[in-house]
Amino acid sequence: MAKIKINSYIPITNTEGPNTRFAIWTQGCSIKCPECANKHMWDKNKGVEYDCRKIIELIASYKDKIEGITFLGGEPLDQIEAIIEISKTVQQMGLTVMVFTGYEFKNLKKNKNFQTLVKYIDILIDGKFEKDKLDYSRPWLGSTNQNYYFFTEKYNEEIIKNFKNKIEIRITKDNKIILNGMWDKNKIKI
Repeated sequence: MAKIKINSYIPITNTEGPNTRFAIWTQGCSIKCPECANKHMWDKNKGVEYDCRKIIELIASYKDKIEGITFLGGEPLDQIEAIIEISKTVQQMGLTVMVFTGYEFKNLKKNKNFQTLVKYIDILIDGKFEKDKLDYSRPWLGSTNQNYYFFTEKYNEEIIKNFKNKIEIRITKDNKIILNGMWDKNKIKI
């Protein structure tokens, strides 16, 4: 059983992909986009290490409340074996899988692990965030160089028309404010 290093997760969110999802932010990133909003997730030595079985059990406990899971980061594909293991099991549960990566799909296609992963994911969003190509017009993306790839019949390009970027604001028990989602930081002052 593989292990996965996680920065954080939100069991129920409506901003990190289509409909209600379980979002997992992986810890560690080898890409390190200069304008990354999640620089605190770059260091692979931070975060919490979980046995994939525990994460799968946690996701299963929300199965009736979510449509699927979304991997974000950090860089999820830096831990591709764990992402494959979790994705395969989650799809067998009848849930969908969405993965964000800073890598480009054209460069991943030849990678054997990636060829295995695409069997177990429904949507891939690729490409580094590039501030000079800033674009919030499409859901879940931050720059025009990023792309959607659909690997199953569960989703297609129609979802792009049906969803808009939005944010969720949570206040924890110890009064910390947590924001997640995609928004134009220049238009919303918090």
